[in-house]
Amino acid sequence: MLKEFRDFIMTGNVVEFAVAVIMAGAIGAVVTGFVSDIIMPVVGQVTGGVSFNDMHYALDGGSYATLAAAEEAGAPVIAYGRWIDTIVNLIIVGLVMFFIVRSYNKMRKTEEEAPAGPTAEELLAEIRDALKK
Repeated sequence: MLKEFRDFIMTGNVVEFAVAVIMAGAIGAVVTGFVSDIIMPVVGQVTGGVSFNDMHYALDGGSYATLAAAEEAGAPVIAYGRWIDTIVNLIIVGLVMFFIVRSYNKMRKTEEEAPAGPTAEELLAEIRDALKK
């Protein structure tokens, strides 16, 4: 049973899947940092200095200057600024994955378009014709 498990784990599909999961996690972390630290401050500056991380709606009707202040007061809040940040993350990850899959598909097409050699029937016909001469 241990040998079967080892053989299963060492098959190409499982190893490739593990690499894909690890790469997806790394890409997600990079994109999250990119969006939070680079994109959203620029968007906030363009929109008049708005901090998307502090955008919230307090369900208790209170007015809190920041999301942290509302959470510290124990107010139930809808943190829609974080949601906007997450949507931007999703769009960028989707674009990155689109370009990766697109590049992969282009690479596969060039491999598939390589001209095939002569068929077995054509080779046998050549040999037959050569022997007749």
